Amino acid sequence: MITVTHNPSYSLQHPQDVLDNTTTGQSSKGLKRRKRDWIIPPINFPENDRGPFPKPMVQIRSSRDKEVQIQYSITGPGADLDPKRLFIVDRITGWLSVTQPLDREGKEKYKLFAHAIAVGDGKTEDPMEIVINVIDQNDNKPEFTKDTFLGSVPESSPKGFEFMKVTAVDKDEPGSANSDIRYTLVSQDPQQPTASMFFLNPLTGRIQLHSDGLDREKYPKYTLIIQAADMVGEGLSNTATAIITVTDSNDNAPEFHPSDYTATVPENKVGAVVVKMTVTDGDEPHTPAWSTTYKIIQGNDGGFFNVSTGPSKLEGIITTDKGLDFEKSQQYTLLVIVENDAPFATRLPTSTATVTVNVEDVNEAPIFNPVEKVVVTPENLAVGADLIAYTATHPDTANSKKVVYRTGNDPAGWLNVSKETGLIKIRSPMDRESPFVKNGRYQATILAIDNNDIPATGTGTLLIELEDVNDSAPIIEEREITVCNQDSQPVLLSVTDKDGPGFAAPFRVDLQGSSKNNWTARMDDTKTGIILKLKTKLERSRYNVVLRVYDNQGLFSDNTVNAN
Repeated sequence: MITVTHNPSYSLQHPQDVLDNTTTGQSSKGLKRRKRDWIIPPINFPENDRGPFPKPMVQIRSSRDKEVQIQYSITGPGADLDPKRLFIVDRITGWLSVTQPLDREGKEKYKLFAHAIAVGDGKTEDPMEIVINVIDQNDNKPEFTKDTFLGSVPESSPKGFEFMKVTAVDKDEPGSANSDIRYTLVSQDPQQPTASMFFLNPLTGRIQLHSDGLDREKYPKYTLIIQAADMVGEGLSNTATAIITVTDSNDNAPEFHPSDYTATVPENKVGAVVVKMTVTDGDEPHTPAWSTTYKIIQGNDGGFFNVSTGPSKLEGIITTDKGLDFEKSQQYTLLVIVENDAPFATRLPTSTATVTVNVEDVNEAPIFNPVEKVVVTPENLAVGADLIAYTATHPDTANSKKVVYRTGNDPAGWLNVSKETGLIKIRSPMDRESPFVKNGRYQATILAIDNNDIPATGTGTLLIELEDVNDSAPIIEEREITVCNQDSQPVLLSVTDKDGPGFAAPFRVDLQGSSKNNWTARMDDTKTGIILKLKTKLERSRYNVVLRVYDNQGLFSDNTVNAN
């Protein structure tokens, strides 16, 4: 049987400290092996012991050590394995000793095996397991996971708002007082508006807002010194810094400076800049809580004005969206509000500006009514006859102005306009078949000019729709032909008429004079072509063939065709 005697300076976890071995048989070499009946309790040895070293821990003894000489040895990590010779055993006495201070944070438990062998007969015992627990000492102070913790809190946050956390760890034994950390708020800088703006949860390290009064514009940043102490706040300690940035909330309403504007805008001008309104805002620049937007809430019933945000984001620009009319309204009074792109964080008053817009009278051109006038008349309307009166009115009703008329663009020179009345007469014969007539219409412009110092001119367009009259006889297009004087083949002649369909085809034809003796002529099936044929053998020479061509109203022309 092996007994263990421990150093009274250190304790075992259980009262039993004896390992009994009984003989279980004889090996093939005649050695008896002992069966272990008891397991030695773990040995608790404190870390950081000051020695002197080697320092005895427990004594291992065999119950046979009075009968025979016993030699003792140990194996395992810390003995014959790394870290080697941390533990040693006296081969004769069996005292197990530690050779240097232990560090629980490096290794908290060692498992060794003790061996006993009889000198001479070689009888051995089964190895005995020895567990050495390294007892924790408070030799590590808490360490923060960061030197500096960064957090942010919106300035409009309510009391109790939790926004960041600090953390520290302790390498001492988990769950013991040596690693039980408490947090303390040591200092706050600045201490305005109160010295207790923040609350630090001593157990969790979470930081929350403790007082009202955050104001980014006055105090944009706070620096807190945080302490972490073990032993439930009474032991070793360490400190770290928490920097808290107060982020902007929209707690400052933009304000117009000034709030009254007067501007003058010429009438009829679209897109004219009326006024640029400047504002100020105390929130953080270039954020949605600082940039502005505008709205006209009164005085813009007709939709004549538009307001937009200028490039600086602190400027409202009013422009004309439609042309203003001095004769209808000479002044507008607009009420404009300004807001931020972001909604207000709290209830704030809305700033307004009053803009008085005076409309400047501009000399406007006379206006024809309608701007484009259509008149229908026969193309053979007599020269000097009245065509139509085409007049304009002056929009500047506040000032009586005289208007005179003249022709603008009259490409064929057919028209004459009365300077005083705007009555248009026929100056020269009109012709529907003229190249100046497109699709039966002749276009001319009439000008109306006022008597202002700088005259203004209005333009009206006159479209004359010419009704066709039968004033053009049909003609033969071909004027020369060549035929053979023997076995002559017929020749097809084309007939055209400048008149419209009602005064053109179907055509008919008659030969005139001596042409009847030598030629025949008839219309083709379409009644738009003439089939001419030599019926008499003639000498080789040039002959004139006279043909009379009629339109469907009987209007005719005599056409001479030279036949070779």
